[in-house]
Amino acid sequence: MNNVKSSDLREIVRILVRNLGLLERNKSCCCGVTLAQCHAIVEIGRAKEINLNSLAELLNLEKSTMSRTINNLVNESLVLREIHTENRRYIKIKLTEKGEEIFREIEKTMEDYYTDVISLVPADKREQVLESLQILVDVVNVNKCCNEKESKRL
Repeated sequence: MNNVKSSDLREIVRILVRNLGLLERNKSCCCGVTLAQCHAIVEIGRAKEINLNSLAELLNLEKSTMSRTINNLVNESLVLREIHTENRRYIKIKLTEKGEEIFREIEKTMEDYYTDVISLVPADKREQVLESLQILVDVVNVNKCCNEKESKRL
């Protein structure tokens, strides 16, 4: 395994991201909403209530982009945007009943899909796959953090 090159990692991650991206662009997965809206609905649904800045940070999007996405979700009656009574700059975002239905449908679709995927991994390798993916996520997060600090210094 000492012969592993960064290009090997890049190629595997590129293919994985592409294949997962194709899945997520599938209308059956996103239940009739755009991919960006799908990601927002999932994160709002999981948090139950979140502010715009936290949601933008969580999805790694600019606040203006997140704001447009939320505006579209509000217009489609999927999300409620409420201004905090004491701090007018704090905006709470939560799903409407219709948004909750779509959230549950997305979660069910994705749960079914990933149940099928993990079942195809040999049983004795499943924990290893999850552990390896978690290590990769952790390393990428550390590197992202270091890159953000570096760019702020420049």
